[in-house]
Amino acid sequence: MPIDEGRPFLPVNIALLTISDTRTLADDRSGDILAERIAQAGHRLGDRAICPDQVADILARFHRWIDDPEIDVIITTGGTGVTGRDVTPEALETVQDKPIPGFGELFRWLSFQTIGTSTIQSRACACVARGTYIFALPGSTGAVKDGWDQILVHQLDSRFRPCNFVELMPRLREE
Repeated sequence: MPIDEGRPFLPVNIALLTISDTRTLADDRSGDILAERIAQAGHRLGDRAICPDQVADILARFHRWIDDPEIDVIITTGGTGVTGRDVTPEALETVQDKPIPGFGELFRWLSFQTIGTSTIQSRACACVARGTYIFALPGSTGAVKDGWDQILVHQLDSRFRPCNFVELMPRLREE
């Protein structure tokens, strides 16, 4: 991927939310993978939490981080499937100002190359909410690797060309 070495790398502050009724920090493998990749890329893990698959709990965490000027990006893992307990996309719709439909489309296209038509069960999605990016990934370790390694690591790198999400951050709150 095209990195312009003449531009400075600008680390972003990322909050990581695992959405699960069963995971704890001790066994959150997908969260651990993302936290490790965030650090390896040179970004800062601003906060990390686990919350149950409850819209009210997810929204409370979203609002706390969206209102925190130290958090630029929220990445979630889990709750993007089609079962009754999977409510992450619904929570995201509640807070979003602008959806980023291409994120989910690209994620499923990339995922198709690994898991075939099973990718249709993913409702991975993204949005901008009051100037904060939110990216919702499925909870599997493979999905978080695909989402980070093939999309987010590039789009959250200020040197990535021809464009990236970081360079848009100063203008996200414009009216």
